Amino acid sequence: MHARFPLRKDVPTDEKWDLSYLVKDEAQFEASLQQLGQDVDAFVTKWQGKITTAQDVAQAIIESEKLSEGFVTLGSYAELDAETDQTNDVAQIRVGNYGNFASKAGSKLSFVNSEILALTNDVLEEAITIAPNYTHYINLLIKKKAHQLHPEAERTIAALSETLNAPYSLYNTAKLVDLQFENFEVNGKSYPLNYNLFEGDWELEVDTDVRRAAFDSFSQQVKHYLHTTAKTYSTHVQQEKTLSELRGYDSVFDYLLDEQEVDRDLYNRQIDVTMKELAPHMRRYAKLLQKVHGLEKMTFADLKISLDPEFEPSITVEQSRKYLNDALGVMGEDYLQMISDSFDQRWIDFAKNEGKSTGAFCASPYGSHSYILISWTSRMNEVFVLAHELGHAGHFRNSNRAQTLYNSESSTYFVEAPSTMNEMLMANHLLSTSKDARFKRWVISSIVARTYYHNFVTHLLEAAFQRKVYEIVDAGGSLTASKLNDLKRSVLEEFWGDAVEINDGAELTWMRQPHYYMGLYPYTYSAGLTISTEVSQRILKEGKPAVADWLATLKAGGTKTPVELAQMAGVDITTDQPLQNTIAFIGDMIEQLEQLTAEIAQ
Repeated sequence: MHARFPLRKDVPTDEKWDLSYLVKDEAQFEASLQQLGQDVDAFVTKWQGKITTAQDVAQAIIESEKLSEGFVTLGSYAELDAETDQTNDVAQIRVGNYGNFASKAGSKLSFVNSEILALTNDVLEEAITIAPNYTHYINLLIKKKAHQLHPEAERTIAALSETLNAPYSLYNTAKLVDLQFENFEVNGKSYPLNYNLFEGDWELEVDTDVRRAAFDSFSQQVKHYLHTTAKTYSTHVQQEKTLSELRGYDSVFDYLLDEQEVDRDLYNRQIDVTMKELAPHMRRYAKLLQKVHGLEKMTFADLKISLDPEFEPSITVEQSRKYLNDALGVMGEDYLQMISDSFDQRWIDFAKNEGKSTGAFCASPYGSHSYILISWTSRMNEVFVLAHELGHAGHFRNSNRAQTLYNSESSTYFVEAPSTMNEMLMANHLLSTSKDARFKRWVISSIVARTYYHNFVTHLLEAAFQRKVYEIVDAGGSLTASKLNDLKRSVLEEFWGDAVEINDGAELTWMRQPHYYMGLYPYTYSAGLTISTEVSQRILKEGKPAVADWLATLKAGGTKTPVELAQMAGVDITTDQPLQNTIAFIGDMIEQLEQLTAEIAQ
């Protein structure tokens, strides 16, 4: 028997987001797409072969940016609708058609960068004086000069963009459409299973027999797609390696980090220091979980359980709203208005339905408000998830209002700082509401299990695995399913040591993450949380001045590098100190959990 959620059409309207703020209906989508195509052709006629002066550069950038706004709106509408139901043929056809349109349009427009970068640096620097708002954008273009290909090659790569994105689409199709889960049994009782149920419920289940059985059943069933997923992922990373070589980078790492505006030192430090220095703290946390739950052994399948699951309250969507208002009120009235609007105007997709993407994310299309996808489980943990995604929304609300499109998006190195900041503000608020030892332990354990485990362990271990993958590819090697499994297992064993048994199925967790199809993204979660941990402590100590600095940082958008953005917020990430401070902060929280547990047991 297959476990099933409701079909999308049977989900109540108030649990779904409202995409009509982007595009009213199918007729408007088609008409807008046709108009955008005409605008692209008109732009090509006006500018191709004619970008020769600094004034031309400035004007062409301004007009191409305006075109890009149309792509953002229509692309977001197509992609977001598809994310809520991968089985919806209409949505899948629409997103496919849009992808084909965007590839062709991108090929036509590829001449813009080619012509701009064919000009001398003197001309480009003069363009900066004409259009100073685009200083950072033009400087990034200048940096690309060394890696720019012949205009025909650039046009061909742009035309192939939809094909180059195919691995991610194939991964999602296998995961969310083709993979069907059988129910699993424990002591004669049948339990439903699918991706969202496993990650939202069964990994956190207090009953050890049920939790471990769910893990085993889930692992056995995703394993059916092991070789397909491995081939898909291998194709993706080999594509990135090929593109890095075509563009003349020494390494695929340099190619991927160039886009983030950070160097190898920042990347490697985040992984190396965390793997070495956080591991002892997290092993203590694993031992504490084992002791409190009376487990004979601690396995990988047990790591997500709550320290005190009986104390964790269930929570409704409406109740979460009050927590968010109370915790994030420090950010000011406009931020609170955003929270109200997100509920009242249905920015958030709370539904649990067949074919819906797993996890949670926030999309913030320029010119509109944000859209948040989450599958609501009624666990208090979801308040932290929602706070996290609203952190992205708040970031881009401030950035998009203060900046033009090309200046609005910060480096992915920084992008998880505003989201994890909100988790820290939520934790600070909850800790201030009660002195009760058990409640305090629950809050701190929630921070460790949700905020830090998720961002500083789950995603960081993904990053350590990912680095090993790219090292093989960089050296000219190839990847197989068994090799990927071995790499993942080796990372888990290195981090957890003898504190946790890495049971069969743990090595398959690389199959579950879409982040591997997004460049060097996983490590940025811990990088962002390093920044937000430091800033949240500033806000606790200094209040409004620290909040003002943070809001100014959010408004800067993509006009500064990650190092400069962190400096605006009062954090120097060119040194080890912020990372050392954050790891020490995690260690201190685990020590508090040990002390509170001993106090409660008396």
